[in-house]
Amino acid sequence: MITQIILLVISFLIGGILLAAISNLILLRFSTSLGIRNKNDVTIRWSNESKPSLGGVSFFVVFIFAAFAHLIIFYDENIFHNDYYHLEFTGLFLAGSIAFLMGLADDSYNTRPLIKLIVQIMCGVIFVMTGTLISIFSNHTFNVVFTVLWVIVIMNSLNMLDNMDGITGTTVFFILLSCLFGYWLIHGVNSDIWSLTMISVIGAVLGFLKYNIHPSKLFMGDAGSQFIGLFVAFFGIKCLWNASIVSGSATWVGFIFILVAFTPAAADTLTVVINRLKKGKSPMVGGKDHTTHHLVYAGYNDKQVWYVFLTIGFFATVLTILSFLFLINNIIFPIFFFVFYFVVVFFFLYRNTIKYPQKK
Repeated sequence: MITQIILLVISFLIGGILLAAISNLILLRFSTSLGIRNKNDVTIRWSNESKPSLGGVSFFVVFIFAAFAHLIIFYDENIFHNDYYHLEFTGLFLAGSIAFLMGLADDSYNTRPLIKLIVQIMCGVIFVMTGTLISIFSNHTFNVVFTVLWVIVIMNSLNMLDNMDGITGTTVFFILLSCLFGYWLIHGVNSDIWSLTMISVIGAVLGFLKYNIHPSKLFMGDAGSQFIGLFVAFFGIKCLWNASIVSGSATWVGFIFILVAFTPAAADTLTVVINRLKKGKSPMVGGKDHTTHHLVYAGYNDKQVWYVFLTIGFFATVLTILSFLFLINNIIFPIFFFVFYFVVVFFFLYRNTIKYPQKK
């Protein structure tokens, strides 16, 4: 049994990496005519170099591949069957498809922010209607509203973080690793639809990073950031937020898991929101005032900034896994102190934005 699980895990991981790498290679080759309106329809990021914003398409391609591969391998298990367990996957599949199509439209036609917000709300509602719900309040309505807000925040947070080579992909990689190992520590190592889907998309992220780490050849684009944001929001609920409920521990434990695992994205988003509100600007308007940019203002180069976020993400995952080990051994109180990791990272990144302001 364990041998079969290991083979499936390795197969889906390698399959995700190869399919993403091949997809991105094809997209790069035909980027002048595929997925964009004209050859000049590219996204200009921090590097001021024009590159195709098609890399995130591979995330959705691999997600679809994983779903149908699971259907073929486990032909007696219909993942779209109308019961509670499989209804959740139906919700992820439907909401993920909508998020991807909305992002693809935004890459092509610059969708209005209000339309994007409506679609994000719709995705959150789909989660709730199909049984994916953050259950930390005794009041069901509060849980529903909080779940929808969570989906909106994460989809926008990862989209905002996609501002420099390799940053969002690396952050997502470590968040999904935290979700996967947390899920396995609670439920045991297995090859169910949740494990194989996470593993496949982790592979897709690795296949994408091959082309996105500085100096990058392509960007993620909104199609990628919206889908992967939705995907990460789903597994953040399933594996982190509700881990305390599954284990029967205090609800604040799930909050600690989230805060630690999402440290790079959370610290950046919180810093940007605080700084923009202090200046009387909208937090939703783009700009070169992210923590990544301020690290460059401090003297780091693009690759060094990536190494900083790589390090932050790595230790965030290590601490999240350690937190789960405490949880399954019913040692709860020490988990609280892991919140200080987020505090230290936030203080470092926020202080850097004050010390090295944006150059005019």
